[in-house]
Amino acid sequence: MRQELGRAARVVVVAAVPSGADDPGADRLELTGDGIVELAGLLAVVDGGTGDSCRCPGWPTVLLYGADGGEFARWTLHHGSALGGAGDCDAELLDGAALDAWLAARGLTGPQRVREELAAEQARGELRRRRWLAAAPPELAAAAAEVARESEDDLSAWSEQQRQARIGLAGLARWHWPDRDERIRALLAWYGLAAREETGGQRWYDLAIGEQLLAEEPESVLAALTVRPPGPEHLDGAAELFCTLPWTRAQGKGLPEPLRSALLGHVEACGTGPMRTRAAWGYYGGTKAGAGGADG
Repeated sequence: MRQELGRAARVVVVAAVPSGADDPGADRLELTGDGIVELAGLLAVVDGGTGDSCRCPGWPTVLLYGADGGEFARWTLHHGSALGGAGDCDAELLDGAALDAWLAARGLTGPQRVREELAAEQARGELRRRRWLAAAPPELAAAAAEVARESEDDLSAWSEQQRQARIGLAGLARWHWPDRDERIRALLAWYGLAAREETGGQRWYDLAIGEQLLAEEPESVLAALTVRPPGPEHLDGAAELFCTLPWTRAQGKGLPEPLRSALLGHVEACGTGPMRTRAAWGYYGGTKAGAGGADG
């Protein structure tokens, strides 16, 4: 890489994927002389490469031009952490953050902005994970922490660890809540945390609770919700559970009364946007006025 940069008379960093690097409207930074030397230092990589190549196009694109004005190399930056195109596989940058800051100081602010947005997203994700862990009973805390562990580089090993962790959590849940109705209601309240998260969707640890609920007989879940009036937290969990594909395949989209009316009333009064959309689509057996659609 240093040898290639050493013979470059001009280097252009373009805020675009390779196919758009020639677009005159794309933001770009042109470097010569000392600027190329500085960039060479910031493009320092781990020797040996990663052994793999990212499948995305890459962004921004680094173009190398010789003294004759011709382009002789086209590299791409990937996710602020790797460089593609300089060898037969991607190379890991030693300090991608420093490179992004250097580019931003020279007007190419996109990579640093994306890095900051990703960091903020990761911080929100970590806070969400902690809220889920905080909802676990103390007796289940260690097992819950194993389920909520982040993925590792070895995805196969992590998947097996996840399988074992989920089995362990399910077993402890049955021990902690031997009464079926109590267990189902507690799991629904825990599962319902996902319904109120601004980051949206379910994480792998939410799905671990959903799996336990789906392992119960559907009639038992419905009975646990009607044995006594459900609270808002139980209805949040029910709203998540009743729109999952395994549930609708087993039960369809109909719910018995008075559970149907209770759930639709909850959605109408304080449901999130996704809950209202699902109500309008008939996941809970129909809609009420104000729940996001016409009665059906």
